[in-house]
Formats: sequence, C-alpha cells, structure tokens
Amino acid sequence: MSYQPIRFYQTGTFTVGNRLLPEAQRSVQSGRERTNSLNSGHRACQGCGEALGARYAIDAAMAATNRQLVAANATGCLEVFSTPYPETSWQIPWIHSLFGNAAAVGTGIAAALRVQGKRDVRVVAQGGDGGTTDIGFGCLSGMFERNDDVLYICYDNEAYMNTGVQRSSATPPAARTNTTMPVGESTGARFGQGKNLPLIAMAHEIPYVATATVAELRDLEAKVRRAMEFRGARYIHVLVPCPLGWGHGSAETIKMARLAQETALFPVFEAEHGEVTNVSKLRRQLPVEDYLKPQSRFAHLFKPPGHADLIARIQALADRNVQRFGLVDAAEDAQ
Repeated sequence: MSYQPIRFYQTGTFTVGNRLLPEAQRSVQSGRERTNSLNSGHRACQGCGEALGARYAIDAAMAATNRQLVAANATGCLEVFSTPYPETSWQIPWIHSLFGNAAAVGTGIAAALRVQGKRDVRVVAQGGDGGTTDIGFGCLSGMFERNDDVLYICYDNEAYMNTGVQRSSATPPAARTNTTMPVGESTGARFGQGKNLPLIAMAHEIPYVATATVAELRDLEAKVRRAMEFRGARYIHVLVPCPLGWGHGSAETIKMARLAQETALFPVFEAEHGEVTNVSKLRRQLPVEDYLKPQSRFAHLFKPPGHADLIARIQALADRNVQRFGLVDAAEDAQ
C-alpha cells in the first residue's frame, strides 16, 4: 500500500496547494516551513521530473532532520541545471562531486561529521542513473558494504540525458537513445542488459531500500522521512521521466511516471535489511502499450510492420514484476 492517501487525479481542486486537505495529508511543499532547498531560477527543461523529485525529496529530508543536512551531488542533469557557475539554486550545504564518486564523497562528509561529534547532521548523496548505475557503481557498492551513514537518492531518467541521451544501464530494452538507434536490424536497447539497482542494494542487506515515482509525491516524501529514521546506508530509487529523452509532452511527466507503475514496469516498494516490507499494490495492471505509445523513444515498435514480439517481451518483464513483488492481489486480478 502506498503512503499517498490522496491522489491528485482523484480529488481535483481539493489538492491545489494542499491547503484544503487535513494537515496530516498535506505534503511538505504545502507548508510555510518548507525550505525550498532547490529554489527557483534553475535551468531544468520544462516538465523535468528530476527537478520535481529532488525538490520534494530534499525538502522532506530537511524536515526530517530539523534542517541539519549536507548534500553531495554527482555531475549530471541535476548538478548542471542547478549550479551554472557562479550561480546556484541550492539553499543548503551542497557539494559537487565528480560523475562517479558521490557516494564516496557522502561517506567522507559523514566521517568528518562523526569525528566532529555532529551526529545530528545527516548526509544525502544524489546522482542520476548514469552516475549511479554505471560510473558510480563501485563507490556506491562500497558505501553499501561498509554500511556508511548516508542516504543515497538516484533520480532515474533512464539515460545520460545531460550529455545527449545516450544509453545507460538503466535504459529499458527496446528504447531508442542516441547510442541505441533503431536502424537496420537494431530495435533499440538490447534485452538482457542493464542493472536493477534496487535489487542490488537489497542484496547488500542495508537497513533501507525503496523505490518511488514523481507521480506519488507524498509517497516519496514519506519514504525519505522513513529513511532518515535509520542509521547506516540507505537507498531510494526515484523514477523521474524526461520529456526530452523519452519523447513525451512536457505536461505528461506525472502521467508517464504513473503509467510506468500501473503497467508494473516500475514496481514501487520498500525493503529493510534485504526483505521487502511494503508494496504499492495496483488496482489493476495496465498493458505496457499504454506506457510505450506516448513516448517517441518507443515509436519504432508501432510502425509497420510493427514489433509485436518485442512488445510481448516487455509485457513479460512487467508480468514478472507482478509475480516477484505481488503487485496485484489474486482476487483483484481475477476480476
């Protein structure tokens, strides 16, 4: 079950600003005490899911730590659009790391704070999927293995968007990128490649692992707050659609994140010490075509003569997630 009791598309104007909702159901962003950790003036693309996810995640972390927070940020979209020298949109202590060592820098910050006796100051490390699943994978695994007291948040837009939409190990199969063009016999990114970072994090049996999307922002906030209740290594993987790289309208970012979850291509769950503890159930599983068709990166799958075989393979991946995480109750599935 999700932490989000109220859904934007179910309540209409009652969610505007959240101020018409009971206080317990409001998001951190609706309160005057919000910190605006990622402030206005940044240069993200219109409809950027990463900017939205980072704003909510870091403000929730600030609220959970009484504003005692330091962030390390890998090179990538989030760093580039928020800190064009000599400007910054960050309103917190924020350190830019290299592309691949945000986890190591976060570990170093935590160690320095521990030596100074500042246990009330917490550390967040941030990166995109390229800096997390590829370039920074070794540093991140080391952070997990040592159980360093850092919350690592991956904002996954499923490619290297900042450098021109190249494939990463989080790019889904059959997706078009500038390094996996559907030309000739190629049909986009290959099946059988890539990494499932949440499952890898669980295999390290660290205290807390969670997935989230920008379609359920209260859920994201709640998981950040929950993560801050633990000491040791923690990991949150957030799906953040990219209109530029995915090829959907800038007004459809939330819709695409929701469809990723409702087709079961992106399961939303929590785990503690390697065991799944909570799953966001689906009322019903939607066919993967509902998610694929609005995105131009999958347009080649639907052009004559079509690729029904590839779509069926993608559907099989979603069905496997349903079985693995129990996303659909048997009684509901029978209906």
